[in-house]
Amino acid sequence: MTGATASDGPDAPAAVPAAPAAPARSDGTARRRGRPPRTESAGTRDRILEAAREEFSIRGYEKTSVRGIAKSAGVDSALVHHYFGTKEQVFEAAVEVVFAPVLTPRSTVLDGPLDEVGERMTRMIIGLWENPVTRAPLLAIVRSAVNNESAAGVFRRLVAGQLLRRIAGQLDLPDAELRAELAAAQLVGIVMIRYVIKMEPLASADAERIIGRVAPVVQRHLTER
Repeated sequence: MTGATASDGPDAPAAVPAAPAAPARSDGTARRRGRPPRTESAGTRDRILEAAREEFSIRGYEKTSVRGIAKSAGVDSALVHHYFGTKEQVFEAAVEVVFAPVLTPRSTVLDGPLDEVGERMTRMIIGLWENPVTRAPLLAIVRSAVNNESAAGVFRRLVAGQLLRRIAGQLDLPDAELRAELAAAQLVGIVMIRYVIKMEPLASADAERIIGRVAPVVQRHLTER
């Protein structure tokens, strides 16, 4: 008869309980610990982005904090850092969402005849500002870029680095980047006076009238030899 070994005796240390198994996914495979499920990730990320846009719109870049964004989204601050990183990276992600129609590889600005690019560019920018859904976050972006260098750097990387450089690449003319920036400056001036400062009569002028007057000037900046 086999007797009990020393390790089985009364003085033997208690067995260490095994770590609980990771919860299984619907397909039967184990879910990786430390990360939320994929469906939860998408919903949480979107909720954080929505909260970030609202916080930046209301408080501006300086007064917005990661903790405030997390509280507004109903999540822990660590999740904001997990998905986006720093406050500057959260801001950049929020800006990208607003500018998505502009920053796509083939936006409507670049898709069409070169002699109509001024009107397409003007119509796209004015259209973004005329839309109440995108106007509030755009106001936050502009105000933040004016008052904070970190926010201004994000704005430059997205708009100058992605949109204006691609427009300049389509021109095939001397000083193409300067031309694109002059066209952008024309439109930024209109945006500041009409939507930020709200100076009359420009603030209440019909949008189509503004496009009709400004688009030829933008076109000359871009393509006039």
